[in-house]
Amino acid sequence: MAFFEQLGILAVTPGMVVMWLVALTLIYLAVGREYEPLLLLPIGFGILVANLPLTELMTPGEGLIWRFYHYGVEWEVIPPLIFLGLGAHTDFGPLLSQPRLIFLGAAAQGGVYATFFAAQAFGFTLQESATIGIIGGADGPTTIFLAAQLAPHLLGACAVAAYSYMALVPIIQPPIMRLLTTEQERKIRMKKARKVTVREKLWFPVTATIVILLLVPASAPLMAMFMLGNLFRESKVVERLTDTAQNALMNITTIFLGVAVGATMSADAFLRGDVIFIFGLGLAAFCVSTACGLLLAKLMNLFTNDKINPLVGAAGVSAVPMAARVVHKVGAEADKKNYLLMFAMGPNVSGVIGTVVAAGIFLTMLE
Repeated sequence: MAFFEQLGILAVTPGMVVMWLVALTLIYLAVGREYEPLLLLPIGFGILVANLPLTELMTPGEGLIWRFYHYGVEWEVIPPLIFLGLGAHTDFGPLLSQPRLIFLGAAAQGGVYATFFAAQAFGFTLQESATIGIIGGADGPTTIFLAAQLAPHLLGACAVAAYSYMALVPIIQPPIMRLLTTEQERKIRMKKARKVTVREKLWFPVTATIVILLLVPASAPLMAMFMLGNLFRESKVVERLTDTAQNALMNITTIFLGVAVGATMSADAFLRGDVIFIFGLGLAAFCVSTACGLLLAKLMNLFTNDKINPLVGAAGVSAVPMAARVVHKVGAEADKKNYLLMFAMGPNVSGVIGTVVAAGIFLTMLE
């Protein structure tokens, strides 16, 4: 009799079955459609195993995946390590060659703040609203970092929303880009950027770290690791550290992060009415962020003879480098010889900085 009481199949609930379907959907999107597979695949599997009864994988103090979540996410270890790898991958050259593009990355955070107030109007708390709003930056690790501190009960839903919208950038952004620009604007060819020196690239992560952390100390865990990774890259003297940050360390932490985040999405935590609002508000945040970058580029063109292709403003969200690639693709539809990718990388990387700063501001005000 005791044997049958330990059979998980007898403890399955309808909610668990629904979550199995959610997990299988994410796994399908990762494998069948290749939408953010590095994250959606482990997240999907984490959701699946967390909703299998009697496994005790998420039992506090004992479960294997609970340890991943507790020591990796709650202790703020894994997201900063992800940012170390991102920094090692990032080239700030396009931004340094045209510093004005940083304003487009800042403008794209408009969706974050607009959604923060919208979420409050729907009855979410200040902490929950900040967590939902940060989805608009299209930055999964930052969303997870903020949610773990301000609204842990929303972490799974917000993380899946953020990574889903990152994966859907090629579908979500182009209609907004075409709606808010004319064909003539999409044909604008930007002037060739100046060459950035090695010294500039080397000093930028050091200077940016000092300035940003003096202004927003709460952003330190992510920003410090991001700039350290970039310093590894630009110093050219620690190739092994750069390679480890870009590849092995990034891959290991991605596995732990994805599984741990997915495992927080139990049926009880996910199958609630407010989760629908989270996905809806997250989508609105992402769309508004895209629009804000586009509109600021159009506004800047009113005051300069050196025109900016407004499409570049859409790359102000943090989905690196996918948003920049989408900008280039939409621009090429209007003019096949117009190469916008490197210009778009400027606001793209500044968008990463902007989203981390936004998260730091929320933490300073609300934690």
